[in-house]
Amino acid sequence: MLHKILAPLIASAALLAGCASTPAAAPDPQAAFMARLSALCGKAFAGRIVGSEPVGADVDMAGKPLVMHVRSCAADRIEIPFHVGTDRSRTWVFTRTGQGLRLKHDHRHEDGSADKVTLYGGDTAASGTAGRQDFPVDAESIASFRANGLDRSVTNLWSVEVSDSRDPKPVFVYELRRPAGPTARLFRVEFDLMQTVETPPTPWGW
Repeated sequence: MLHKILAPLIASAALLAGCASTPAAAPDPQAAFMARLSALCGKAFAGRIVGSEPVGADVDMAGKPLVMHVRSCAADRIEIPFHVGTDRSRTWVFTRTGQGLRLKHDHRHEDGSADKVTLYGGDTAASGTAGRQDFPVDAESIASFRANGLDRSVTNLWSVEVSDSRDPKPVFVYELRRPAGPTARLFRVEFDLMQTVETPPTPWGW
């Protein structure tokens, strides 16, 4: 009789113990990354170039205001125009795919038409972290670069960083890097997330 009473109690205790020992699901770093971007939606921030190689590669940006504007945020798509002075041709587009995250560069002319080199970028090859995602150049972009005489760009790696809002000096960083060699390249621009600036005009063509 005692066995019949204790058996279900022992089974329940074992079940509860099993549940208690089951580790919680690890947070999705890419979802956390997109959430950090979404938290900035509607805001604009000033930036500065903190890395530029080879020397003189980014002379066209020297002395011009650099502004990023987190302009549009949906569950699986975030659009961030990058303004260089009065040039409103560039928009970074982040999307969630079935395999990870994708970064594309939408380039347009002042009349709204697409640049001949546009929508290039790449997909993540690893889960990354909530604070940093890497986007190696994809095959479509390599084909476009080669077709337009930009063979130097076929090894591009783009990286984007966004700090936790609780960081003492939160920043957003956009980086383009190519490995050492004759086509080596570094472009790194950092935006101060502690101070918003005036919302810039609509990017060309949008």
